[in-house]
Amino acid sequence: MASEACKEKTSSVLPKMTSSSGLPMSSPRQQRLSLLVAQATLRISAIVFTLIAISVIVTNTQSVIVFGFKFEAHYTYSTAFKFLVGANAVVCAFSALSLIFLSLFLSRSVPQQQQQQQLKNYFFLLLHDVVMVVLIISGCAAATAIGYVGRYGEKKMTWQPTCGYVSKYCNRMSISLAFSYLAFFAYLLLTFTSALTLVSRPTTQ
Repeated sequence: MASEACKEKTSSVLPKMTSSSGLPMSSPRQQRLSLLVAQATLRISAIVFTLIAISVIVTNTQSVIVFGFKFEAHYTYSTAFKFLVGANAVVCAFSALSLIFLSLFLSRSVPQQQQQQQLKNYFFLLLHDVVMVVLIISGCAAATAIGYVGRYGEKKMTWQPTCGYVSKYCNRMSISLAFSYLAFFAYLLLTFTSALTLVSRPTTQ
């Protein structure tokens, strides 16, 4: 009884650990959980953004008659737009796979002897995110360049703008491109969070 009373007295005297800002310090487990929640949220956001972008692109078509000739605008007529669709599809698929990988292998605590393998898993996830960033920004850049020429033309190359004829098609393509850029920014944040998760991974579970 005396020892228990001594322990209670000691615990009441000892101050709680606080950060430099005066707030209670979060444990490594809480930090790890917060990073995993951020990772899952950003990956789901990337899936949603790429799905919207793909659905807008593939359903986007417009037919007009110019000087008696029928002119149809569709993404399959542009290599850059087809590349954007492919990039979004790959990013969407691998985002779903990485979300499964995150939930199965990285969301649970592992014994001390398996931490080296856990570190490798975090590294592969970071590598995956970097590749997805490069892929999606490549598709966005290619589509942006073609979209700019289609909307404003290129006078020095005598390329005339075509969006004046198919304004609906160009506007919907701009919406799709905007969602593709949102997916890029989601993966850019994912790259930082993956690196932060790798650096701040606790040495003990």
